[in-house]
Amino acid sequence: MISAQSFSGKAVALFGLGGSGIATAQALVAGGADVQAWDDNPESVAKAEAAGIPVVDLRTIDWSRLSSFVLSPGVPLTHPKPHWTVDLARGAGVEIIGDIEIFVRERKRLAPDARLVAITGTNGKSTTTALIAHILQSAGRDTQMGGNIGRAVLTLDPPEAGRHYVVECSSYQIDLAPSLNPTVGILLNVTPDHLDRHGTIQHYADIKARLVAGSETAVIGVDDSFCVEIADRLERAGPKVVRISGRLPLKSGYFAEESELFRGATPENRALFSLNGIGSLRGRHNAQNALAAVSTCLELGLSETEIQNGLNTFPGLVHRMEQVARRGKVLFVNDSKATNAEAAAPALSSFPRIRWIAGGLPKAGGIEALRPFFPRITKAYLIGEAAPAFAATLGETVPYEISGTLSSAVNHAARDAEADGEAVVLLSPACASFDQFKNFELRGEAFRQAVQALAGIEPV
Repeated sequence: MISAQSFSGKAVALFGLGGSGIATAQALVAGGADVQAWDDNPESVAKAEAAGIPVVDLRTIDWSRLSSFVLSPGVPLTHPKPHWTVDLARGAGVEIIGDIEIFVRERKRLAPDARLVAITGTNGKSTTTALIAHILQSAGRDTQMGGNIGRAVLTLDPPEAGRHYVVECSSYQIDLAPSLNPTVGILLNVTPDHLDRHGTIQHYADIKARLVAGSETAVIGVDDSFCVEIADRLERAGPKVVRISGRLPLKSGYFAEESELFRGATPENRALFSLNGIGSLRGRHNAQNALAAVSTCLELGLSETEIQNGLNTFPGLVHRMEQVARRGKVLFVNDSKATNAEAAAPALSSFPRIRWIAGGLPKAGGIEALRPFFPRITKAYLIGEAAPAFAATLGETVPYEISGTLSSAVNHAARDAEADGEAVVLLSPACASFDQFKNFELRGEAFRQAVQALAGIEPV
């Protein structure tokens, strides 16, 4: 844990006592801050009290004596309207920050030269974060990974010289980290998301841009208009800008052609890296993630050999195009994280013959946007509440059955796939899980268990 001694002797209020909120409160208490914490959920308050965190209803405190207010990133800062604690903090002129900001201040205090890689983007940031951390670790670098993935950032080991931090940052976290200054900042892409919390797509893009604006080197994906504008603006204003593209050749920067990764303006025009045969990095979207990772690791001084070795051994993330097992020539892939049509598209674009398990609690728009991928689907196995609507969309274009449950879908898809030769049984639901599972993680685990229960299963 990082002891937040930058706040020693200071009065700090904190709202939001989920997992990262409790970790943040503990870091502040350990650093000697006078902490007053609260949450609207009585169960969260009870857990904090049990963990030794001072709790008090923040409506009753004297806000004028506070030096800082720490807000959980899950609590509205601006939209649809500020949380009541935000109004109280602003009324008292108290700074509003989050756990990433506390980490940044501790890094400045303890080891300002410790390398910090911060990653954001609408899509792909978790895979990119995990891939960079894996490459660094496999090359023998002292590496800590956390933030919006895995461990809360203040539960990581304290900053020290030679240590590398790889931190995923959501837009909510960036909005609460005014001093964020990565060694390498990565902005993968900007597409409409979380507009209920940011109001407009432009405001959302502006928040994402803050991460790279404070970086020594900014790695920016330029496959969307927002990021093109951000890269151009930053290049005129400050940090070194490295552009990446999964779609177009770049004269300067890094780009992908199929599974080969190139650096622009190299006379020999040779691929620097290859993703051929790396199942965890299939698809154009993962080519962009890999471009972000390799360009960052080159900036950090790793050799091409170290980076390629890291790519080759990357296991991927659970529930994100995760290769679970094989039976003969049939591959079973867990993409439970795909909770809407847009999220399911990358997996559907990555395989030529698919036994597709889809359904759950439907999202607006259904699966109509996935129609270009229907020719890749040998048969669909539909589950959950969305099954009738998905069946209507598939119509006579794609054979389907309404399997009802995930276990039935796995069994039927596995049986049918045996006759296909080489095929993929893919769970990529394009739906939320809440009709049958508490979350997408439990849905993915249920898929894994159903696959493992099949006869003749072998590890990938």
